[in-house]
Parts: sequence; structure tokens; C-alpha cells
Amino acid sequence: MKHFGLNIWGDDNFIIQNDTININYASKPSLLKITQEIREKGYKGPLLLRFPHLIEKQISTLFLTFEKAKKEFNYKGDFQAVFPLKVNQFPNFIDSLMDVSKSYHYGLEAGSKAELIIAMSKTPLGAPITVNGFKDKEMISLCFIAAKMGHNITVTIEGLGELETIIQVNSEFNEGLSNPISPKIGVRIRLHSSGIGVWAKSGGYSSKFGLTSTELLEAYEMLNRYNLLDKLWMIHFHIGSQMSDIAPLKKALREAGNIYAELKNRGAYALEAINIGGGLAVEYSQHEGKQERNYSLQEFANDVVYLMQEISKSKDVAEPDIFTESGRYIAASHSVMVAPVLELFSQEYHEKGLRLKRVNPPLIEELNDLYTSLSRKHAREYLHDALDHMESLLTLFDLGYIDLEDRSNTEILVNLIIKKSIYLLREEGSSELKKLQDRIQEKYLVNFSAFQSLPDFWGLSQQFPVMPLHKLETTPTNPASIWDITCDSDGEIGFNREFPLYLHDIDVSKEEYFLAFFLTGAYQEVLGMKHNLFTHPTEAIITFNNDGYSVDKLIEAQNLMDVLDDLDYDTNVIDKTLKYRIEESTHISKEEKRELLGKLYLFLSENSYLKTIQASNEEQS
Repeated sequence: MKHFGLNIWGDDNFIIQNDTININYASKPSLLKITQEIREKGYKGPLLLRFPHLIEKQISTLFLTFEKAKKEFNYKGDFQAVFPLKVNQFPNFIDSLMDVSKSYHYGLEAGSKAELIIAMSKTPLGAPITVNGFKDKEMISLCFIAAKMGHNITVTIEGLGELETIIQVNSEFNEGLSNPISPKIGVRIRLHSSGIGVWAKSGGYSSKFGLTSTELLEAYEMLNRYNLLDKLWMIHFHIGSQMSDIAPLKKALREAGNIYAELKNRGAYALEAINIGGGLAVEYSQHEGKQERNYSLQEFANDVVYLMQEISKSKDVAEPDIFTESGRYIAASHSVMVAPVLELFSQEYHEKGLRLKRVNPPLIEELNDLYTSLSRKHAREYLHDALDHMESLLTLFDLGYIDLEDRSNTEILVNLIIKKSIYLLREEGSSELKKLQDRIQEKYLVNFSAFQSLPDFWGLSQQFPVMPLHKLETTPTNPASIWDITCDSDGEIGFNREFPLYLHDIDVSKEEYFLAFFLTGAYQEVLGMKHNLFTHPTEAIITFNNDGYSVDKLIEAQNLMDVLDDLDYDTNVIDKTLKYRIEESTHISKEEKRELLGKLYLFLSENSYLKTIQASNEEQS
């Protein structure tokens, strides 16, 4: 895995310079330098670094690519886009998003009342807002309020009951007015076409959302009957997130395009837009031949524009405006989660761990000879001998013929022989050697929670690019498993022979070693859970200027009491109880009580993440 697959997933956003990975923008600072600068201010534990310039890059690329496709095909409709808030609602992200997207007339999509309030307060007047998901009367009323505020808002009907509520609310808000104002109306259609992969159920007849053909005709008739046909402006569909194959989209486009044209020809004169939802995939793979999507953004845009144009021509209707709600594509690349390695758990398998005696069992002497004389010529033969000796020695231990030191020496020597053999035979890449890597994998304990920061790995086995911040001039050799600090066995990114990760052999008592997890900006934050009460990492926005870069809007991870307060504990009672129990203790002095109280309140002011060995040593010195 040369350069950790940066050429596959990196999209030129990061580069390797000398020993470190750097941001490929402006002054090109290293992630290591930024991380150390923040940690020097006293912020320990994992860090979430946000890069607004990468948000702007994605938005710009999306709009420019569709404009290029429109120009190539002489397409008459417009291109517009909104960001679905469900992907990331955190204010540091949303504020950056709206700031860098001003010139693109970029809007927001809401799927709940709270998200709608964000959209109403953050979206510039005139930029589009779309509202999806199930809605009650109160939520629909909020959409009418947004329209009266001057927002360009479209309410997507998910069922006939919602349309009935829209008709009712329209009457309540506009009855008797000479200049009635209402939101635009969109209709989500339930396609025969389905998606692909984990989110395939977003499309097809069994999907959660959308109107069937029969319900669509009923909706059209209701709109006509209540004089709201002038508000029917958009057809909407969505066939799933992270769409790896372009073929299902093309099938869905043909189906939705024909529905659009049929409604236009039926008399839906105000219908002007088709919303293709999200689904534009992000390339997460770090490995050659394991890519997650089979198309480029330009192919995606060309297919959408071409098929909409062909259907419009054949049905003799105006070419629709094209809407997208791609959130993963916009948000994923903007953030990097950085966490320090606390410990390596397999370092006992080193020569310094051997406890060889003056006289050892013959098989252990043979293992030691195999290890010291191992060469490429005899590597495979010696490897097989070592594995055979290990089985014999473990049997001897079970029978009581060798002691614990002998067993320890067996494990260490066999591990060293396997590691050395794999290195000597690395050009072969045989299945036998790949299987043996599981035996020598190094366990890296990393100061983060997979449940909080990478929930899609835990829940969906989604792989994320991982690499160290430095030592990149040195080839890593340790097959690596990553352990988080939760007390849950699922909090592990295990070594995977299909997607192998190799890291450096380091001594964390002497130097810091940081791992970076990339493409974490979509869904991971909002889906993260407080398992073991680990909270959202400390976050910061990295902005660039003529003088280099600055670390802005730094928000520290919640402290222990804030976390308990979020769970509705009465933290005042907890505080008083802890203080009382120390003060009422009869076996410690007044001076010690004061010292304990000081330490207690210091610890309560910090977050749940662990301190590195280096930080602990500094504090003790």
C-alpha cells in the first residue's frame, strides 16, 4: 500500500512532503505541525480538524462539472443544489459551508423541524430550501412561515396525507389575502428502479418514501381541484447514499424523467425541476483494485444532463432544472480526525523479551537457531519448521513438561520468525504469508472512540483511509489492528488481509505517534454515540491567509460534568456528594482533604479521553 493509497482517495487535497503529510493548499502546512500547535495549548485527546477550503472545492467542482455538461449538450435548464443537513448539522461545519458557498446560490435541505429552523436561519433569501421526510401540520406551517419570510422553499410530499395538510394550512395562512404566499410543492415518487449496496432500499417499490403512480395521479387531481397546480414545481427521487455503480442511476433517471414529462403534458404547467436526490459516491478505498465507485463526477453529470434532455425532446417538453442533494460528496473530505497512539500491545514479541536459560528444551534451542540463521533461501522451510515446533512445545506445556518461561520464549521466537520470513518473502505475496500476518499483527491503542468518531465503521463496516502523520519516508512493516479506548470489543479496526494496514514500529514512551482518519466529515459526527460517555472530539477550523494559516473556533471536548449533565444527571447533587464524602472522611487529614478536592475538581474539568504517556511524564516532572 504505497503512500497509504493517497493517490486513490486523496483527490490532491493532501501531499506527502519529506516525512509528513501536508495540506496541498496555500502554505502547505503539515497536519503534524497543526496538531502539535493545538496540543501545546493544552488540548489533549483526539482532534477534529475542519478545512473550509475543501468544502468550497467540492461545491465549486460540483457546479462547474454540471455547467460543463450543460454547455456540451446545450442544455436549457438550470443546475441547483442543496446540502442535506442530516449529513452534518454541526455549527462549525454549517457556518463554514454557508460562508464559502455564497456565490453559488447554494441552499439547505431539511428533514425535521429542528433542521428546518437551521435552514430558515442560515440559508440566504433566494437560495433554495427543500424539505423532505414525514411532516405534520406544525412542520408544514413552518414551511409557510419560511415562504412568507421570502425563502425559496419547496415542500416535498411524501404521502397523500401530507398534501391534505398542505391544502388545509394554505387555507389558514392565505384565506382572504389578495397576495397569497405559499411554498413550492415537490412530489417524491416511488420508483421501480432501486439502488445498489447498503442503501439500495432507498429506491424500489418497497422503499420507505414516495408516491406510487396511482397516488401521484390522485395528488395531481387534488392540486388541480384546490387551485394549487401552480405550486407543483418539482419531481423528486432518491435511490440511495454512496452509489457505487452508475447503472442504477441511469435507469432511475429514465423512469423519473418520463414521469416528469407525463405530468407536464397532462397540464402541470408550473413543473420545472427534477431533484435527483443524493447518492454521489466518495472514494474511501486505500487499495488498488478495491475502488468503491465505477464512475467519475463528469460521467455522472453528463448522464444526468443527457438523459433529461433526450426524454424532454422525445416528449416535447421543456428541459427541467436539475437539482442535487449530494451531502456526502460535499462534506466527507473537509475534516480529518487525528488521534495519538497510547500503546503498542504486542511489543513483548521482541528479542529483549526473551528469557532464555543456560539450558533450554531442545525444541526451543532449535527455534533460536532457526531465527538467528534465517535467510531468504531457507525462509519458507524454516518458517514451516518453526510452526511445527510451536505446536509440539505448546503440547508439552499442556502436559507439564516445560514451564511458563519456555512457553513465553516459544511465542516470542515463533513470532519473530514469522515476521522475519514475511519480510524476506514479501515479493511472493502468497496466501499462506497473508494468513500468517494475522499472527503477528500489532495492536495499536489509539486515544479515540470508534463509536463516537467512526460509527459507520462499527455499524456498516465502512472503511476509512488511515495513515500516520509522519515517518512517511520509512516503510511501515507492522500489520496493524487499531484499538479504541472504549471497553467494548467492537471498538477495534482489526487487521484485514483484504484491506491491510501497515504502521511503524515505534516506542510511544519516547516519541508521539499520531494517526489520521480521513473523509470523516459526512454522517460520522451526527451519528456518533457517547458509548462509555466519550464525547465529540475537540474541534478546530483551519483557515488560510497570506501569513499562512490560523486555528479558529476551537471547541474543546465536553468535560466530565457536562457529559453527565447531558444525560440529565443532577450535577449539583453529584458535586455536593463528592465534596461531602471527602470532607467527612475520618481517615485523612485536613491538608490531604484540601489536596484531594483540588485534584478532584481538576479532573472533573477535563474530558473523558486519556492522556498520552508523554503528557503523564510531563505532569510528573
